[in-house]
Amino acid sequence: MKFKTYLPGLVFLVTLVAVGYVIESGLMTGLLSEDWIDREVRGKGIPGELLFVAVGGLVMAVAVPRHIVSFLGGYAFGLGLGTALALVATEVACALVFFYGRFVGRPLVSERLRARVQRIEEFLAANPFSMTLLIRLLPVGNNFATCLAAGVSRVPARPFLLGSLLGYLPQTFVFTLAGSGVEVGGGLRVAFAVLFFVVSGAIGIWLYRRYRHGKSLGDDVEKVI
Repeated sequence: MKFKTYLPGLVFLVTLVAVGYVIESGLMTGLLSEDWIDREVRGKGIPGELLFVAVGGLVMAVAVPRHIVSFLGGYAFGLGLGTALALVATEVACALVFFYGRFVGRPLVSERLRARVQRIEEFLAANPFSMTLLIRLLPVGNNFATCLAAGVSRVPARPFLLGSLLGYLPQTFVFTLAGSGVEVGGGLRVAFAVLFFVVSGAIGIWLYRRYRHGKSLGDDVEKVI
């Protein structure tokens, strides 16, 4: 057989080994700290901003929670710029995992897993943008697993990535606000958090009602995420 037949599996194994080494060595722990932000990112201008986006995207691509990066974005850059950069980093991670699943993971999907992938495709097929937005707005699920599963499926990239970008915004704002140290008072911070939670929840309910049409969204979402 040709070498390219084995290439996806080889890339997959090498990736697993590399990710495992990074996690075990504690390299990510050193990067995701206030000391590292102070030393390499904060006050460094555009190079610091680019470094934050690059490192934030990479660590989230290996399943580090996006809330940590959002918090550090607020700490490093303040509320406005911190939210924007944390959102970009989160979207970078989403794209990396999605296309990794598409070009490396899909050829390795066994027959046993094709039924689960089919369920994901059916859930997102009718309106990929709205359904992706709905998944992102729900306070459940695993971001890494969702991106990987979507990449393995035949879900179009553009609506999935755009829906993810918009769906990430509410929680990114809330956690960046927490890390920014903005002097708005504890009560007002809570009010902001509740407001964004209510707004994102209202959008999720609206999308749910559009999708439902006699289906059990709870069961389907649980299968997807």
